[in-house]
Amino acid sequence: MKIISWNVNGIRAVAKKNFFEDFKIMAPDILCLQETKAQNDQVAETLAPITNYHIYSNSAEKKGYSGTAILSKTKPLSVSRDIGISKFDTEGRVLCLEYEDFFLIDVYVPNSGSELKRLDYRQDWDLAFFNYLKNLEKTKPVIVCGDFNVAHKAIDLARPKPNYNKSAGFMQEEIDGMDRYTQNGFIDTFRHFYPDTSEKYSWWSYRAGARGNNVGWRIDYFLASKALIPFIKNATILNEIMGSDHCPVEIEVK
Repeated sequence: MKIISWNVNGIRAVAKKNFFEDFKIMAPDILCLQETKAQNDQVAETLAPITNYHIYSNSAEKKGYSGTAILSKTKPLSVSRDIGISKFDTEGRVLCLEYEDFFLIDVYVPNSGSELKRLDYRQDWDLAFFNYLKNLEKTKPVIVCGDFNVAHKAIDLARPKPNYNKSAGFMQEEIDGMDRYTQNGFIDTFRHFYPDTSEKYSWWSYRAGARGNNVGWRIDYFLASKALIPFIKNATILNEIMGSDHCPVEIEVK
């Protein structure tokens, strides 16, 4: 089973580029999307050309903002949205599909913002989302993927020193949030397979030719419960897929 996660930075925008051709090339069994920037009906309309997939979405109350969606060849046992805490449940950031052997959670973690105005909210979110995942894990193992809006280690961004504790996405508080996952039973699948691989990023600023020069950040992840690691064959970053400021990331599950 090939599971792919991609922050598309607007599903309607990416659909006007090479999205459908890229979809055929990637050939996912499950595709998790973040930052759809569309209402549920707009997501369904945009993805209508794709057949033989079950399509689910969770849209923000604010139009044109945030949002998640999942396309799955296999119909899930159940579908749930959000985490059950009102202050975190208006932006369409969490979509959960239950399969026979695991829960799959698609997440678009809040960005702390250019002036760090949402850093406190982000910290509260990180703890609440961690607790949500651990509660699910009591039932069956968890795979969680998406845009976590944080580079976990210095190896995960091109310019760690000038960004550390100065830029959203590499604040110590955000790093602590990622540590909470990885220190409490969730494995960063890419680092599991490639612990020392550098210069592999999943997001690049649109400014100053960052992508062409590979001045990027790895902020898109697949985390998995330890129990699932023996069944995950590989983790890949699909740098060659364009269309967004993020590229897709992928795992293969036996």
